[in-house]
Amino acid sequence: MEKAWERVSLGQRWSEARPTKTAVFFSWVACVVVTMIIGFTWGGWVRGSTARSMAEDTIVSRLAPICVVQFNRDPRKEQKLQELTATSTWRAGDYVTKQGWATMPGENEAASRVADECARLLMVKPA
Repeated sequence: MEKAWERVSLGQRWSEARPTKTAVFFSWVACVVVTMIIGFTWGGWVRGSTARSMAEDTIVSRLAPICVVQFNRDPRKEQKLQELTATSTWRAGDYVTKQGWATMPGENEAASRVADECARLLMVKPA
């Protein structure tokens, strides 16, 4: 009878514990879910599509100023800037592409997002 009232240490209870397969499985699932929640909210994890979008945005933001520099090298830049500002916003990227400013050195064609961003930069604050 005295044995029932004895205090059993945590280590003894741990060594005597025999969890079921179901309990182990759901503990594992809970750990996975908690890890994913922590990773995506605080850990900086992102989905592949988000990472691609972030990479494209970074590339466009780095290449658009090069396009502006190529515009500044154009000898008829004042006249072409007036033509660009007269062009509709929807066609401004196409105009920049046709002028060749958005075609990066070593490339054969311009990226449309770079041309659109370049046109936006040129129309916002003319160089």
